[in-house]
Amino acid sequence: MHYKLALLGFGNVGRCLGELLLRKQAELKETYEITFSVVGIATGSRGRAIHPAGLDLTKVLEAVKAGQALEQFSTVPSSDSIDFIKKSGADVLFENSPVNYATGQPAVDHIRTALELGMHVATANKGPVVHAWHALKALAKSKGRQFYHESTVMDGAPIFSLFRDSLPAAKLLSFRAILNSTTNLILSRMENGESFDEAVKYAQKIGIAETDPSGDVDGWDAAIKIAALSTVLMNIPVKPAEIDRTGIREISAEMIAAAKAEGKRYKLICTAAREGKTVKGKVSPELVPMSSPFYSVEGTTSIVEFRTDSLGDLTLIETDPGPHTTAYGLLADFINAVRS
Repeated sequence: MHYKLALLGFGNVGRCLGELLLRKQAELKETYEITFSVVGIATGSRGRAIHPAGLDLTKVLEAVKAGQALEQFSTVPSSDSIDFIKKSGADVLFENSPVNYATGQPAVDHIRTALELGMHVATANKGPVVHAWHALKALAKSKGRQFYHESTVMDGAPIFSLFRDSLPAAKLLSFRAILNSTTNLILSRMENGESFDEAVKYAQKIGIAETDPSGDVDGWDAAIKIAALSTVLMNIPVKPAEIDRTGIREISAEMIAAAKAEGKRYKLICTAAREGKTVKGKVSPELVPMSSPFYSVEGTTSIVEFRTDSLGDLTLIETDPGPHTTAYGLLADFINAVRS
């Protein structure tokens, strides 16, 4: 089967997805009988391009890398993101616009529009999952389409698909995790003698922290990931504002040194547990002893430990992820969506 793809958002993750699609093109055809053409790409700063016959993805990647606008490749003009989705004629939308912690917009409207038009949707955007997951899943079902979001938590690690496909009738009771790789890297570097500010600047330099790092260091990114996992895997809607949230700003070099002397480490720990028909979620720094599997999780590595009613504890670890692993999660969602 041939599928027309549209990419809304073409930052680090979007470009890695483009490169991965090119690299996997022959394998997709040979193994899964899937062929594709990219008919639309929309960026936040380089404009939009729609070409029903298919864009030359290699040339588009080169142009974006050179700082050029995308309109040069377009045969169909579009006025905004919604208009881009409507005019793209795509079968699959990859929605990777910036996350909005408070409302999930405009990504919610992007995904709703695509589903209403009969597209499958894959996203790395956590906002729509925590603010509109039940409504969007119902809409997808009514249209005979899929709304997948593997890359929203722990990049491309198979968390949502694990419970969706491999753990039928396993009820998730609670989980404990390190989900924000930026804060984990900051704390690891502070253990090696850097100040908080120095560690933050390094995280910004390598591109895993934003110019305004508050989403990471104040615990918002971790809180929205707790909300996403709880909403989907426990089927109980949870908003980030409902998570008991404490960031790492108050962790000083002296506190790091004192913990190290005791054979312990500070980690920003995420927890959630069922309490009747509700979920109690929390993100806060904790002292972790050497006996904990969380103690050895360094740098940008993430870990989540699930407790179910059937399997006991099940742990997933993702080592040093990046935009390429997030892109893989999107590719996996595309394959799983069209095969379903």
